[in-house]
Amino acid sequence: MGLVFVFFLGVLNFAAHKAVLESGHPMLGSVPWLVQPLGGRLSLIVEFAMLVGAMIMAAAGSTGWALIYACYSGLNALAAWLIFSGRA
Repeated sequence: MGLVFVFFLGVLNFAAHKAVLESGHPMLGSVPWLVQPLGGRLSLIVEFAMLVGAMIMAAAGSTGWALIYACYSGLNALAAWLIFSGRA
């Protein structure tokens, strides 16, 4: 069950991440080393690596890692909301 939960959170993280990358927000200019290489795909590769790691740990039965990934996803959602609402 934790594996499915982490997978769905990963889908939401990728959607929010891609939307932020495509927004062209000025804040993205503060991390050009992560956003510019590979046309922004480097940050998506890092996101994918985090998702795979969390899924491996969840599949091994670690609910703690699933909860950590859920907290990470909540912070991503908050950041995306702040960027799109104009508060950041």
